[in-house]
Amino acid sequence: MPSRAFEAQLALAAESGLPLFLHERDAGQRMREMLHAWRDEISQAVVHCFTADRDTLFGYLDLDLHIGLTGWICDERRGHHLRPLVGEIPLDRLMVETDCPYLLPRNLPIKLKGRRHEPALLPWIVREIAECRGISEAEMGAATTQTAQRFFRLPTESLKEY
Repeated sequence: MPSRAFEAQLALAAESGLPLFLHERDAGQRMREMLHAWRDEISQAVVHCFTADRDTLFGYLDLDLHIGLTGWICDERRGHHLRPLVGEIPLDRLMVETDCPYLLPRNLPIKLKGRRHEPALLPWIVREIAECRGISEAEMGAATTQTAQRFFRLPTESLKEY
């Protein structure tokens, strides 16, 4: 049953030409197989909240998908495996996300009241990714801003530089 629902969503994305947001947990191989059959029909696609392994990452990159990273990478308890992979994601396919209200970055300088992740906290994710890649936060912010502008077909003058 879930396969039919996903196929219907892929068909809708192909028909509309709109970008596709994908969320997958422990189903990377099956999702890649299904996406492969539709890849020429869908425009842009991002694997939201990527937390999987190297093979899954390269499978998605081989399909020319974007990869979204969240506060998961800032979590010293579970984000370790992502840090070496970050440099393997082309900057023009890397996106920074909140997964709001979840996955609050754990590298914040102070403890926040409440546990709600918000877009205002994206700089801490950018900081972690930039450090993993060995580049400046400004370079990382500018690159991911440009990626988002292209992906969502936003006019470049509408977004303030990082």
